[in-house]
Amino acid sequence: MVQLRKGVLDMCVLALLARQDGYAYDIASRLAEEIGMGEGTIYPLMRRMQADGLVRTYLEESSSGPPRKYYQLTKAGHAALASQKTEWNTFTAAVARVLEGRSAGPAAKIAGGNR
Repeated sequence: MVQLRKGVLDMCVLALLARQDGYAYDIASRLAEEIGMGEGTIYPLMRRMQADGLVRTYLEESSSGPPRKYYQLTKAGHAALASQKTEWNTFTAAVARVLEGRSAGPAAKIAGGNR
C-alpha cells in the first residue's frame, strides 16, 4: 500500500494546488490527514516539482513568523494533473473490472475470463 500511495502522491499534490495555492507544511498536513503521507516526503517532492516546472513559488508574509513560501501550479502543472487524472481513471476502472470479474473484451476471453 505504501508504494501505491507514493505513486499517486504527485497527482494528489497537483490536485490540492489546483484548488488553492499552499505552503509545504499545509500541503503535507492535508495529505497526512487524507492518505497518511509522512511530512518529510513533501519537501523533496516540492523541490522536484519546481525543477520540473510544474509549480512556481512566491513568498507571503505570515502572522506567525517569517514569510511563507507558497506553491502555485503552472500551466505545465495543470496539464500534468489533467493527464495523470485521465491515466488514474483508466487504471482504476480496469482494476475495478478485474476485482469484480467483469470482462474487458477479447483479451479477457483469451485469458479464460469468460467461462
